[in-house]
Amino acid sequence: MTNARLEPGTPAPDFSLLDQDGTSVSLASLRGQKVILYFYPAAMTPGCTTQACDFRDSIQSLQGAGYTVIGVSRDTPEKLSEFRDRDGLTFTLLSDPDHAVHTAYGVWGEKMNYGKVIEGVIRSTFVIDEQGAITLAQYNVKATGHVARLRKTLGIDG
Repeated sequence: MTNARLEPGTPAPDFSLLDQDGTSVSLASLRGQKVILYFYPAAMTPGCTTQACDFRDSIQSLQGAGYTVIGVSRDTPEKLSEFRDRDGLTFTLLSDPDHAVHTAYGVWGEKMNYGKVIEGVIRSTFVIDEQGAITLAQYNVKATGHVARLRKTLGIDG
């Protein structure tokens, strides 16, 4: 059972989650900023590491274009801290252990994994404008090359 997907123009569901340092971060507190919110299955797995390092390596061009990058997974804040430190990640990672925010964004549901249907995280990325509306919703993204494609879609060089 897959949840309803969010469409551009709809309000981004608000949330408050703990970051890698145990500090509460809410989407409402980011109003006035453009946000790239991406959901990934698990810290320190190969695909998720590739994707996180791509965001890390692109962070200057993304921030230069006015975007705040935030990653969300079901990992504990302690594991997110370890992930950040291990890979030198320079953006916020949020913990959603009960996958309530995943569900609100339609990224928790059935997916194919090695030919089997399982329930889990559907790797997805959302771009949210300064007023809190979704301007881009990408579901089932590939970890490799995603950030480069996202930058191209957003018209960001570098």
